[in-house]
Amino acid sequence: MAKFDVAVIGAGAAGMMCAATAAQRGLRVVLIDHAAKLAEKIRISGGGRCNFTNINAGPANFLSENPHFCKSALSRYTPQDFVALVKKHRIGHHEKHKGQLFCDDSAEQIIDMLKDECAAGDVHWRMPCKVDSLEHSAEGFVLHTDSGTIEAPSVVIATGGLSIPKIGATDFGYRVAQQFGLRLVEPRPALVPLTFDAQQWAPFVEMAGIALEVDVETGTLKGRNPTGARFREDLLFTHRGLSGPAILQISSYWQPGTPIIINLLPELDLAATLIEGKGSIKKQLGNVLAQWLPARLAEGLLHAHGFALDARLADLPDAQLRKLGAAINQWTLTPNGSEGYKKAEVTRGGIDTRELSQQTMMATKAPGLYFIGETVDVTGWLGGYNFQWAWASGVAAGLAV
Repeated sequence: MAKFDVAVIGAGAAGMMCAATAAQRGLRVVLIDHAAKLAEKIRISGGGRCNFTNINAGPANFLSENPHFCKSALSRYTPQDFVALVKKHRIGHHEKHKGQLFCDDSAEQIIDMLKDECAAGDVHWRMPCKVDSLEHSAEGFVLHTDSGTIEAPSVVIATGGLSIPKIGATDFGYRVAQQFGLRLVEPRPALVPLTFDAQQWAPFVEMAGIALEVDVETGTLKGRNPTGARFREDLLFTHRGLSGPAILQISSYWQPGTPIIINLLPELDLAATLIEGKGSIKKQLGNVLAQWLPARLAEGLLHAHGFALDARLADLPDAQLRKLGAAINQWTLTPNGSEGYKKAEVTRGGIDTRELSQQTMMATKAPGLYFIGETVDVTGWLGGYNFQWAWASGVAAGLAV
């Protein structure tokens, strides 16, 4: 039986960060992962350049049934701390959009940096290595793996959520949590394209590939307990529905059976503009809309909402123009689902954080057992926030084990 001070299961962003932090404190650490290829989720992120953090990351950018939980870890390991680590390893980087930081070269640099940090603490690797079972022992925990038995007083679960099964996502972390009596918040795909009923979406299939900046919202935005959100980002039409940053963002807040509201022209009060221009604009309605929207999209929207393309603006009553304005400034539609875990960037839900210490990430019902990263019910916005949670929660556990 191999004995270690800490066994970290899952060699992704959170797991490597935790292992490196613990090992550099002088602990004997083993890092275990079932995959043959290291950190695929880091490798494919940010178009291969890894959007490794967001300089604006704070608790308000995260969803959880226990929203205060993330504050401690995020305050103790900030985006500036991770940027300092990136600079230490001389990795060129740049800000792309709304605080998003990317490698100048490749996501491989972040993977190599984390491997180097693990090497600095002499982390022991078991990879590929499948953990068959985990159980309590007199010394803490015993892990039965296909590479032998491991014993450790502390075990950290960093196996992520269900997102992108083709690169190795499993429910291992959830099964361990349930084994030790911890509650789960029901997992579901997040940061994911939304789909629509085929018949409902038929008028827009030909719009696939069109992108534009929009406002999108869902849920309740006001009151003591707001449940929704609003984002201004780019939207992308697909053959099955909608994608792009705007939709990925809102998907984390969208609840099945409820609508989303899209303002396709957020800088323009369309009804007021059309009514005001009736006397001076002699163009057909399709040509008028094409001033502000892609022509294909303008035609598709007019057709979907029952307007004739060749109708002249001057001939339409104000009530019809208000109807058109609402259709474009408050386009309301209800998705029938999402593209699922195969396209979801993250998983919302997971280990109920009310079962964990917010300072250490340890399960209160199972001393010595820790959960970090995407495994737990903390889900960030699109744009580097989920990586920052991985780094912060990994460091919190790495300093506590």
